[in-house]
Amino acid sequence: MAKKESRFSNSIQIKNRKARYEYEFIDTYIAGMVLRGTEIKSLREGKASIQEAHCYFDKGELMVKGMTINQYNNASFSSHDLTRTRKLLLRKKELEKLKAKSEEKGLTIIPTRLFINDRGFAKLSIALARGKKLFDKRESLKKKDQDREMDRMN
Repeated sequence: MAKKESRFSNSIQIKNRKARYEYEFIDTYIAGMVLRGTEIKSLREGKASIQEAHCYFDKGELMVKGMTINQYNNASFSSHDLTRTRKLLLRKKELEKLKAKSEEKGLTIIPTRLFINDRGFAKLSIALARGKKLFDKRESLKKKDQDREMDRMN
């Protein structure tokens, strides 16, 4: 029996490439997300962006704001809001640790990667990060160029 081709995929990897350049990662976590209706179907089609997203605490819960999940084409009358604030799911100890660290001066929580795990759940990889200064960015670019040159030599 032939395998049926599907437009949905569990191998979705939506990355925030700019984040590694703009921030120095201190600690990373993988969080679940509370999604509504057609959001997961749209995610499986790869129609999302986390470039403008950031995380914050609201009443002890971690939320992600600015993440865009486009409309699902085959949705009927009820569809989701593109940029609504979504709740992230982490263990209580992880939340307490993140809250304490994020209140330090200069630290923020940013989403780095959006993916669908083996069990079909949407997950968001988040990082506790410190913004890089201009000279740090130059160092990152210089190291990247040196690594690229070394790969060409080999």
